[in-house]
Amino acid sequence: MSETQTQALFDSWRFPARDLPAADRAERRQQTLTKPRKSLGRLEAVPVQLAALQGTELPTVRPAAAILFAADSPVCRHGVSAYPSEVTAAMVTNFVAGGAAASVCARALDLPLHVVDVGVAHPYVQGEGTAATVVRDPIADEPEGDLRVEDALADHTFARAIQAGADAVDRLAFDARVLLLGEMGIGNTTIASAMACALLEISPEAVVGPGAGLANDQLPNKRAVVRDACARSFERSPVAVLRTLGGRQAAALVGAAARACERGMSVVVDGFIVSTALLALVRERPEVRSHLLFAHRSAEPGHDAVLRAFEAEPVLDLSMALGEASGALLAFPLIELACTLHREMATFDEAQVPDKER
Repeated sequence: MSETQTQALFDSWRFPARDLPAADRAERRQQTLTKPRKSLGRLEAVPVQLAALQGTELPTVRPAAAILFAADSPVCRHGVSAYPSEVTAAMVTNFVAGGAAASVCARALDLPLHVVDVGVAHPYVQGEGTAATVVRDPIADEPEGDLRVEDALADHTFARAIQAGADAVDRLAFDARVLLLGEMGIGNTTIASAMACALLEISPEAVVGPGAGLANDQLPNKRAVVRDACARSFERSPVAVLRTLGGRQAAALVGAAARACERGMSVVVDGFIVSTALLALVRERPEVRSHLLFAHRSAEPGHDAVLRAFEAEPVLDLSMALGEASGALLAFPLIELACTLHREMATFDEAQVPDKER
């Protein structure tokens, strides 16, 4: 599949129209609940946004599921991370065993956690009685280039990686209303930083951070890697940036988000890495933006710039930088409570509480 054909794939996605009357009804309901208007702040916007996607003034967030894409990148050979790439495989084992933050949160929230291997370079143990399901997609065996010196993906591999993300959504055992998206991979903040620099036309100094604990004296090297990658990648269309700099994982995240939106789901976006991948999607298909709920503001310096590009205010701001959908999982209870308040709070009339004069 050529890049022109891949662009046609992006153009072919058909997303359901928002139900604006349902959103209006939800907004009007918010104004009748027994609280001062706007007193729940940004939480009041959550059920209104979901109402437009679900076609009801009383939206819900369940059933829901979390999908986490795991992969390694050849860019790690340049010393951009404090940890070796073997950690990615070890963490996949940890997800399955139930010891990772994502596993703990998903279990506590009674959400299924699906880990999709789209390029983990080292063996891992799946085990039995697992806390997460792991699927190794065939795209994991496709080559990925070192984005510092070559395109991350060939055209045909890029298309297959996007399909791997869509397939992960299609494998869900139920029609989810909300999908939480995350990732795991040593070197991922380098990839996201390169994409953010290219998409936003800003310098590596503005976006490159420590990622998984990189020491300050190692940041100049990481910035140099990102600078070289952006200088080599001359194409600046969102699709081209995703293919040449993003790799299998970013492409799979885009494919999953697009398929979720096609199926009318809302997508809870984790931190810097997921946000940057989906910025490429929204630049191509702006209508996806209404499906996205941003979980948190990462401690990675580049995330602020990406959130500004979305004009997004995230649910949480806790200085987190863990990845693995941890921010999305932590934000989910607040999103759920926002909808529960919207559905179950009494109106002024129901509670016979005097409202202020209108």
